[in-house]
Order: sequence, then structure tokens, then C-alpha cells
Amino acid sequence: MAVKEPESMNDLVYFTRRAVGEGKVMAWVYRGICPECKKARMGKPINPKTKKPMTRATEYECPECKYRVPKEEYEETLECEIKYTCPKCKHEGETIVPFKRKTVQLFDEESQKKKAAKAIVFNCESCGEKILITKKMKE
Repeated sequence: MAVKEPESMNDLVYFTRRAVGEGKVMAWVYRGICPECKKARMGKPINPKTKKPMTRATEYECPECKYRVPKEEYEETLECEIKYTCPKCKHEGETIVPFKRKTVQLFDEESQKKKAAKAIVFNCESCGEKILITKKMKE
């Protein structure tokens, strides 16, 4: 299972590079091919006035055949490719997991309370440590 690093952000739905404790994570998700025409890659609809993708759109659209899919339904079919250094055992590895965010409990140091957050969850190949890629938290 060899992950291929992206050459352009235009090919991606999601990209992040984070420090996770003592380790680090780089994760990305390639845009999927249209399930209808199988010619082009799905993307956010283009605003006719500005000719730029509508970033807050709730659906993805094929630029060729104009087929539309709801955001949640489309993102569940994608795979997240990850390169990481484990914060526990310092093992450098790579993995591919489904692009599904799960709700996890985290302990907030500042408020001393548990908080729920959405995260992509995967395990270290070497020691089995659970590593989380959380959504950026709002302050």
C-alpha cells in the first residue's frame, strides 16, 4: 500500500499537515472520479460570476456531465492517504483509511473538561497507538 504524494492542491478534496504530540501527520484525499460519466474528477460547483469554486457548497459536481452528489454521500466514498511519525514509538509509516470522521472524546487542558471532536482515526502499524487527525477547533 504505497501512498502517492500530491503534486497539486487542485487534485485534492482535503489536505493537512499537523504535529501530533511528539509525532507528525500529513494527510490528503484525492478527488474522486464521476460515478456517472467516469471521465472527470468531481469538484465543488463553479460560481458563474467569479469562475471560482463555491467553497461552502453542500454538494459536489462533475465538470463534464454536471452530475451532482451531496457532500456527505460523496466524501464517504473517498480514501484518506496518510504519512505519519508515531508520537509514541517514533515509527515512520504510511496508511490509507476511509475518509470518515468519527466523533471522539478529547480532554481539554485549558477548561479541564472532556470535549467531543470529529477526527479521522487510524492506528500505528508498529505499536498500535491510536492516532487522531482532529478538525481544527474553534477558539
